[in-house]
Amino acid sequence: MNETILQSKNILLSSDASSKDEAIEQIAALMAACDIAPIEYGTSLLKRENVSNTFLGHGVAIPHGMPEDRSLIRQTGIVVLQSPAGLTWNPGETVHLVVGIAARSDEHLAILRRLTRMMQDEALMQQLFHTGDAEQILQALNASPGVSQPAPEPAHDLPWRQTWQLDYPNGLHARPASVWVNTAKQYAARLQIRHGHEVADARHLVGLLQLGLQQGDILTLSADGSDAEQALDGLFACMQSLSQSEKASAELAKAKARAAASPLFTPEAGLDSLQGIGASPGLAIGITRRWQTRQHQVEDVPGSLAEGGQRLEDALQQARQALQTLADDTQARLGAEAAQIFHAQNTLLSDGELIGHCCRLMAAGHGVAWSWQQAVEESASRLQDNPNPLLAARAADLRDAGRSVLDLLLPGQTSGHRLDPAEKVILLAEDLAPSDTARLDPANILGLCTARGGPTSHTAILARTLGLPALVGAGDDLLQIADGTQVILDGQQGALYLNPGKQALQQAQESMARQRQALQSAQQSAGLPAQTLDGHRLGIQANINRDDQAAGALQSGAEGVGLMRTELLFVERDHAPEEEEQYQAYRAMLSALDGKPLVVRTLDIGGDKQAPWLTLPAEDNPFLGVRGARLLLQRPDLLDTQMRALYRAAIHGPLSVMFPMITSVAELQQLRQRCEAIRQSLQAPTIPLGIMIEVPAAAVLADKLALHADFFSIGTNDLTQYVLAMDRQHPQLAAQADALHPAVLRLIRQTVEGAHSNGIDVSVCGGLAGDPDGATILAGLGVDKLSMSPSDIPAVKARLRASRKDGLQALAERALACDNAADVRRLCGESA
Repeated sequence: MNETILQSKNILLSSDASSKDEAIEQIAALMAACDIAPIEYGTSLLKRENVSNTFLGHGVAIPHGMPEDRSLIRQTGIVVLQSPAGLTWNPGETVHLVVGIAARSDEHLAILRRLTRMMQDEALMQQLFHTGDAEQILQALNASPGVSQPAPEPAHDLPWRQTWQLDYPNGLHARPASVWVNTAKQYAARLQIRHGHEVADARHLVGLLQLGLQQGDILTLSADGSDAEQALDGLFACMQSLSQSEKASAELAKAKARAAASPLFTPEAGLDSLQGIGASPGLAIGITRRWQTRQHQVEDVPGSLAEGGQRLEDALQQARQALQTLADDTQARLGAEAAQIFHAQNTLLSDGELIGHCCRLMAAGHGVAWSWQQAVEESASRLQDNPNPLLAARAADLRDAGRSVLDLLLPGQTSGHRLDPAEKVILLAEDLAPSDTARLDPANILGLCTARGGPTSHTAILARTLGLPALVGAGDDLLQIADGTQVILDGQQGALYLNPGKQALQQAQESMARQRQALQSAQQSAGLPAQTLDGHRLGIQANINRDDQAAGALQSGAEGVGLMRTELLFVERDHAPEEEEQYQAYRAMLSALDGKPLVVRTLDIGGDKQAPWLTLPAEDNPFLGVRGARLLLQRPDLLDTQMRALYRAAIHGPLSVMFPMITSVAELQQLRQRCEAIRQSLQAPTIPLGIMIEVPAAAVLADKLALHADFFSIGTNDLTQYVLAMDRQHPQLAAQADALHPAVLRLIRQTVEGAHSNGIDVSVCGGLAGDPDGATILAGLGVDKLSMSPSDIPAVKARLRASRKDGLQALAERALACDNAADVRRLCGESA
């Protein structure tokens, strides 16, 4: 290790600092005396305290400067201030060792890792808090080459071992790591990953990310337990199976970067501008509006450990459910890749190390909200200090997920901010959480600019998915721009031009016109039908939830809406929506579709979607309980109100309705009878009434149900979990719940045969429809229509247009004969 990082002169024993500010002043003076950074670096240390808590816990704080001030650092170094009496860092936080960091690269990370391990040794920490010998601190931190050091404790591998060289181009980041975690949890065996002397439990997402694994790193996988050999093989296969998709994603990103290499806009000389980092390409002209983020004010209010533990468990459960709803909505709007961001956040909220650390803080006498914030912030800070920017960007995801839990633990406070401008604006923010970005309305937001963040952040990824020009990392000057300032945002070059003149505006408008023309050309291709080379045509529709998503869906090539989920009208409120509110929502969707067909699914509450105001009794297994059509039949008030609104809306466009969770002919007959009575009372037009095929009973009875239904729509997500008896949200099983499993495909074929024998169409509106491999199999099985996230439509159409019907049928027959989903996917890959 470089000896300039920590030497005896870098340590101040028995400091007389009585406050955090005084301690930081002394840290800055010590850094200046050691020629690490000028005294002005103290300002950067204080700025960091305003944006993140550097209290590490166990009597230790690690103040460090802002990333944009690294240029001030003369050499990477660490200084230590000892306060035997202790000083208050923040309310409820007493510090005895202040480890000040000035890092230009990653030389300091070994000390931080060592410091984290030391904190588990209470006797050692007490010794360091009160020692009068600086050499003891040097020896403990393992940073002085002149002191005889004990050999580092070897990282012990478990009995079953295997090595692998990580080949993911972007290293191990949250999305593949969450798949590792879910796979590891399928086994009883203990599984660990070792890189050098650093080890992480394969079940703990935060620990895996903190390893900072990059492409080329040699990993040792090891296992111990009753199923150790199978667990090791399963995890290793999982890790290898992700290599192809990780490499493909990296190549796609490179291709997009190459395509965006030529400047969109070359401004006139002398134009006032602010430079950041291009995060999402495109140009935008508009006025600025500042996004004001509200932060939680967390006081340490100790309470009963039992009560705090129950509150934490309840908050985590509700936060996970809210993230699942957000993921579902994001997938409907933006596609599976964008939704995976929130699935990964959900995994973070199940991380055993994170929850365990929070519980240890509570057991030490701290309040539940304070303990949760502290645990999240400590983990996020360690991620943020990772030299790999992709991994450092995951700190924002952890804080975002943690914030959702704090919202529930502190019901009187709500973090974040909702913006609903009356005019279109370019949003300026210190930073944006991924959940905030996903909820932005592109109709009112022209572009995004943030003072913090990087191009690999999930916020940047969502901006690109939304098609919003964006720049990040512009610094504090961005936040000084007044609301209402006219600007030109160049998200490709990462520049924001202030108060542009007529010439610059005209130049930007001409460039934007060229962009629109290129986009229209691409949309024309997306607008072509999904017709095979030999003339077989499939209907392609979109899964969307709101009318403001319709225009984008049609531009992506949708021929209508094959699934409008209505749960969003019912959740996150304290009462059921009135008939008029529902009517207006359905009418607005029909109006937005401008004559294109709309298929609405009636209320599907239950399972992973709950509405607290319904006060439904707790169920041991809600996925097998009263949900979907079962609830509607038990609660005719819900059914009648919704169907009245739908029948009223039917005069405004082609509308069909389908019922979820049908398992018997009797259920369908009851629903049809009730609907007919409502229709006659309103003198409304007849509309097609179909059903969702999402339980095995419905697929097996397809020929019987087809006598009473006007159409079928297969929900492959639920059908897969019921066929395979695997909860698709279960952390240990979700990775195996693949809809291309031959058992699922055989039930789809049986459904198609039952429907076609009675003259009705079959569509698929589950996730499999938006997977190009899945779409080819479904087309080969005889499915008539596919409905998917709008962003998936162009790729699915392109794959189908390059295929022949007889080839798709042959591929489907071979898939039905496979033993498992992995074999089906390999088969699809060979035929693509």
